[in-house]
Amino acid sequence: MTISQTISDFVTLAIKAGGWMEMDRIYLQNRVLAMIGEAVFKPSEIRSVARSSIELMDELVACALSNQQIGDSQAEREIFEAQLMDFLTPPPSVVNAFFAQHYANDPKEATDYFFELCRQNDYIKTRAIAKNIVFPVDTEYGEIEITINLSKPEKDPKQIAQEGAAASVDYPKCMLCLENEGYQGRVNYPARTNHRIIRMNLDNEAWGFQYSPYAYYNEHSIFLSLDHRPMKINLQTFARLLQIIEVMPHYFVGSNADLPIVGGSILSHDHYQGGRHTFAMAKAPIEQRFSLTGFPDVAAGIVKWPMSVIRLQAKNKQKLAAACQYVLAQWQQYSDPSVSINAFSEDGTPHHTVTPIARKQGELFEMDLVLRDNNVSEEHPDGIFHPHQEVQHIKKENIGLIEVMGLAVLPPRLAPELEEVTAYLLDQPNQIAAYHIPWADAIKAQYPECNAENVSQILRHALGEVFTQVLTHAGVFKRDQTGQEAFARFIATL
Repeated sequence: MTISQTISDFVTLAIKAGGWMEMDRIYLQNRVLAMIGEAVFKPSEIRSVARSSIELMDELVACALSNQQIGDSQAEREIFEAQLMDFLTPPPSVVNAFFAQHYANDPKEATDYFFELCRQNDYIKTRAIAKNIVFPVDTEYGEIEITINLSKPEKDPKQIAQEGAAASVDYPKCMLCLENEGYQGRVNYPARTNHRIIRMNLDNEAWGFQYSPYAYYNEHSIFLSLDHRPMKINLQTFARLLQIIEVMPHYFVGSNADLPIVGGSILSHDHYQGGRHTFAMAKAPIEQRFSLTGFPDVAAGIVKWPMSVIRLQAKNKQKLAAACQYVLAQWQQYSDPSVSINAFSEDGTPHHTVTPIARKQGELFEMDLVLRDNNVSEEHPDGIFHPHQEVQHIKKENIGLIEVMGLAVLPPRLAPELEEVTAYLLDQPNQIAAYHIPWADAIKAQYPECNAENVSQILRHALGEVFTQVLTHAGVFKRDQTGQEAFARFIATL
C-alpha cells in the first residue's frame, strides 16, 4: 500500500469521526502530507476502511521518522501521534454536542460514544493497557483482582536527558486541569492534543468528565472540578457523587480520601474516579445492620470486607448525602486509643476521613464509606493503617480508591521479580530479590506439592493473600474480636 492510500484511509476515518465533512478531504490530505514530510499525494481510492486508526497512525509515524520530520525519542513520537489523532477527534464543542445528542436517547449510549472515540483516537492507550498482567483470585471476601501495571512506558535515556534540559513550565497547573484539553505536550509533560472533556454541572459547579489514558478497569473515568483546588471530602462531595450516578446510573463513582498516606496520588486537584466495572467490594454482603440516629429512611450496615466499610442506602439522594456527612462528622471526632485510633494529633492535626464510593442499586442510591486513619507510629512509620513492612515487598504505595474496592494495582517491578520467585520455588537457578525470600519460603512450606504445572496458580493465589493482608492492614477496625468490639463501640455513637 502506498503512503498516499494510507493518508486517504486515515482521512476517511477523520471524516467519519464527525469533526470534518467530505468537502474537507483534500485539505486534510495536504495537512497530513506536510506533517509526515511528503511532497506529493498520488491518486488513491476512497473506500471503506478495514484497518484500525492505530495501524494507520503507525504507518504515518514511520514515514515521518524516515523523512526526519520528528526525532526518535518517546516524547517526540507521542506528541506527533497525538497531533495526528487530533484529526480523528472533533473539537470540544462538537464532542459535547454529540454526547448530549446520544444522552437524550440513553446515558449508556452517550458514554459508549465518548469511550469509543477515546479508543479510536488513541487517547485511551489500548495497546499499552493490553500489556498489563491481570487476573482474579478467590478469597474469603470474594473474587479480588490483581493488576501488575505495565502500561505506562518507561522513559528512555534520551528522553530523561531532554527532560533534564527542559525549562520548568507551570502550565497546565496539573494533569487534571481543563487546560490539558488540546495541549501539545513537551518532553516532560504528556501530549494531550487529542484529549477532550465532557462538561458537566454538578451541584451548581462546573465539572468535567474524561477517561483515563491508562485505564485500570473498564471505562475508567475521571470527574474533575474545572477549578484547580485541593481534594476535600464534605457534604458537597457526597451530593456530587450521588448526582453523578443519577446522571450515569450504569457507572459507579468514588473519591480518594483527602488526607496524605490514605489519599490518592493527586490531592491538589478535586476529582473523582468512576467507570463501568463491578468490584469485589460492591458484591460484598452486609454482615450487620444498624439504625442511624435521625435518618429513618436510610438503611445502614457493616460490609464484610477486610477494611472497615459502612454501607448506606436510600431512595432520596439528599437524605443519603446528609447521612454520609453525619457519619463522616462522627468519625472525624472519634478516637479509641485501645486500637490505635486517634482523630487528632496533640497539635490538632486531623487524621480521620473516608473513602466514599457511590452506585445505583435499582431505585436505591448506595454509598460505601470506608473509614480511614493516617496516623503513624514508631512501629509503623509509613502509617499504622497502611501496608506494613512485611507486605511492602509486594505493595508499599498508598491504598487509594481502586485498591480499597478490591483491585490491586501493583508496580511493574514485580513482573520480572515474580519470574525469579517462580524459579526459586522450583529450585531452579534464580536471582530472587532478598526481600521476597521469606515470602517464597512460606509458599514452599505451604505448598510442598508445588511444581512446574501448578506454580503459576499457586503464586497468583499467594499474591491474592498478600493483597488481602494489605487491605487488612489498611482497615481501622480489624476483623479479630478486639477490632470488632471496637467497631461496635464506634457504631454505637451513630
